[in-house]
Amino acid sequence: MSGGLLAAVRDLPPESTQQAVGYPSLFLLVSLGALVPVVPTGAIVSSAAVVAFHQSSPFSLLFVFLVASAAAFLGDLALYWLGQRGVRSRNGSRWLGALRSRVTPDRLAHAQERLDSHQVSVLVLSRLVPAGRIPVMLACLLARMPLRRFARGDAAACLAWAATYQLIGILGGSLFPEPWQGVVAAVGLTLLISAVPALWRRLRGDGRDALRHEDA
Repeated sequence: MSGGLLAAVRDLPPESTQQAVGYPSLFLLVSLGALVPVVPTGAIVSSAAVVAFHQSSPFSLLFVFLVASAAAFLGDLALYWLGQRGVRSRNGSRWLGALRSRVTPDRLAHAQERLDSHQVSVLVLSRLVPAGRIPVMLACLLARMPLRRFARGDAAACLAWAATYQLIGILGGSLFPEPWQGVVAAVGLTLLISAVPALWRRLRGDGRDALRHEDA
């Protein structure tokens, strides 16, 4: 199966086909990943940047940046709007419930503390830190932050996010002569970055459990 995937990545279509299919696909996948936070959107942006890096058009990378940041922004706004409906409703909503289910109480409390002191900067950092977006968004919803104010902070966050993952893709594209090699490297690096916070939280949790047993 992995051999077939590598073969498909190696046999990239012509540039005109890549652009006609790639930009709409990039927009759809990133916006869907922002709305349903299970799709690894960072890896998608990095892969698109690798392919754009090897294209002859001088605007390919710019288009990837614009499409990715716009898709992330619109997806975030759609998810926040759906979450606001749940906050206003007496019975909540499945979107708000889904956000709550993905955030532990201690992470939510930490996000609320940071939001009280650094609103815009917290939104930017939440987009750059893997798995940091949903706790901060939920904290904004529970604080009843207006959609317009959230949008102002989220716009900067999406621009910084798209630029960061595009730089990862450019790095992968510059290190390898073939686009497929850069795509594999960029995807591996972004997945590794995404796994670090979960591993760190698990290690901290194990350390706290060990201290409790010692105290007992």
